[in-house]
Amino acid sequence: MTRHVDRIAGLDPVRDHLEIYQISAGLEFPWDYTRALEFALFRTYCVPSISRLLAATREFRDRPQKRYDDTALLMAEVAAHGYDSPRGKEALRVINRGHGRYAISNDDMLYVLSTFVYDPIDWLERYGWRPLHDNERLAAFHYYREVGKRMGIRDIPGSFDEFRRFKVDYEQREFVYSDTNREIGEYTVELFAGWFPGFLRPAARLGVRGMLDEPMLRAFGFEPAPRWVTALAGAGLKTRAFLVRMMPPRRKSVLGISKNNRTYPGYPDGHDVAELGAQEAPGDLPAEHLRRG
Repeated sequence: MTRHVDRIAGLDPVRDHLEIYQISAGLEFPWDYTRALEFALFRTYCVPSISRLLAATREFRDRPQKRYDDTALLMAEVAAHGYDSPRGKEALRVINRGHGRYAISNDDMLYVLSTFVYDPIDWLERYGWRPLHDNERLAAFHYYREVGKRMGIRDIPGSFDEFRRFKVDYEQREFVYSDTNREIGEYTVELFAGWFPGFLRPAARLGVRGMLDEPMLRAFGFEPAPRWVTALAGAGLKTRAFLVRMMPPRRKSVLGISKNNRTYPGYPDGHDVAELGAQEAPGDLPAEHLRRG
């Protein structure tokens, strides 16, 4: 069963990157994209310059679920409606307003952007119900390249392979242990575990560690999970992929629809995009983390 892949194959990954991305993320692999992007953000916390800022804002300590929901909903708005649509532009304005308060290096912004491209691709190559089409890989690159430009990120590589090399080189250089990495990592593990009933949370914490690769474990200072946990998690995801392959094609996109959103029940009908995200920076944030001027 080809589902929507015939349509994807007939589109141009440069010209039609938004449509391809919407089909892939909203119709073909919505659950996988959600999980992969969760782990993509988790991966960025392995960088001390990123985790230091997150620790200083105290967002992960005080409002981890809200921060997660705001990020997910804003990025979903851009993807579902397009970066040049009124809703997409408003979501990007809110994102840029939040980032604009802080002294974030261009390389850090560029790295976070790269995880949105390649971490879902890597996830789907391991756990997707079908192989990705080349157009899906290239469309993800071109889609996030356009998003990055509208976020003011400079020097975005011009090719898929060049951006991948940037990501690999950056991780080899910047993934080192720090106490703030561990702090933000622990808050994130607790956030994920909190989505399960109390009696399942120890298993959820173990399962999350089982999904982390060696560079992430080192950067967070986490003990690796037993090998059987990693094997069991992988087997479960591959079993899910097999079952999804047997299901009929999805006919209605779920991109931009958050059924399990905990902070804003009923969104998008109940909240304006402009209400998402932090409204003002903490007054006692160290000056080193604030943008000058």
